[in-house]
Amino acid sequence: MTHHPSISESGLGNWHDAPAALGAALSAVDTPALIIDLDAMEKNLTEVHAVIQTAGIRVRSHAKAHKCPDIALRQIKAGAVGICVQKASEAEAFIEVGVKNILITNEVIGVRKVERVARLAAHAHMGVCVDNIVGVHQIGAAARRHNVAIDVYIEMDVGHGRCGVASTTEAIELAQAIATYSPALVFAGLQAYHGMAQHMRKPEERKQTIQTACARVKEMIRALNAAGFEVNAVTGGGTGTYELEAESGLYTEVQPGSYVLMDNDYGKNTPDIDTPTLKNTLHVLCTVMSINPSHAVLDGGLKTFAVDSGLPRITTPGWSVKSCSDEHTEIVPEPGATPLKVGDKVMLVPGHCDPTVNLHDWIIAVRNDKVEELWPVSARGALF
Repeated sequence: MTHHPSISESGLGNWHDAPAALGAALSAVDTPALIIDLDAMEKNLTEVHAVIQTAGIRVRSHAKAHKCPDIALRQIKAGAVGICVQKASEAEAFIEVGVKNILITNEVIGVRKVERVARLAAHAHMGVCVDNIVGVHQIGAAARRHNVAIDVYIEMDVGHGRCGVASTTEAIELAQAIATYSPALVFAGLQAYHGMAQHMRKPEERKQTIQTACARVKEMIRALNAAGFEVNAVTGGGTGTYELEAESGLYTEVQPGSYVLMDNDYGKNTPDIDTPTLKNTLHVLCTVMSINPSHAVLDGGLKTFAVDSGLPRITTPGWSVKSCSDEHTEIVPEPGATPLKVGDKVMLVPGHCDPTVNLHDWIIAVRNDKVEELWPVSARGALF
């Protein structure tokens, strides 16, 4: 059989080489590329952590937003007690770089998946969420097999209408089941996250929604206490409401994720006057690959941007995004728009940061238009 040399053997490099070199100018970055403005990210991180920590509770940053160990380590250095993830395979990428405290803010169902969590619990303090008895029995059996202890949070439906128990009776039954697996399982508290509240546009809407959620949490705590179960932790919240949970007197930690990135959808929220205004940190750099009298075409499309929350927004004055296809984004000018030519590079703000990051292998961290760091998106595609 004829041997065909690999890309690396032929001297052509690796398909996954970073699209930039350290110290390079932003204009020299190959495209399409995911860009983070370090100054903006550091400002957002510092200000959000300060609000939460001033309230006397913990920050547990949600790493599902960025899937990047380099960012998680910065969040922990800035005071986060640990991170959240959504999948066991996501957790692995962060444990490999030394993250020691991880909560999977999701149900983990399936024998292979709970086995993975139990193995990870030998290397880090692990927590999971449950809202059904199947989950309790699966994670409990796995923890016993591996002789580890795993924190278990009962997930509440506080109004989002997705996962979570709705009644105190269900929660008490789950707490009782968790107790039968002691010491392999530890009832750690409540997961109380209202996802829809994060993107309610008006501050008063978000405030009312979280007040209603808090009322449900109070009721749940009373019921569990009456049944003999101490609730030591209530965790939840996100970038859109973190200050409300932090000031509630109920939550012991908050889980902001998008705050270190931000996106076009979060930009549509009217901020509360008492909280920091967060900057767009995450952009995608694209190159103009074609020019026509009526429009221009960029070299990134649906495989570059997630569009579930709308099309990306171009920052070049006078231009707007008309459409995206697999490998192209079409932009159109208004009268007086900044002229563009083939080869020009432009920045766009994605509609939704989390799934956009998951499309990229690298984050290019930039300061003063120079590449300062290159960060692999190590948990990209971690779906299991």
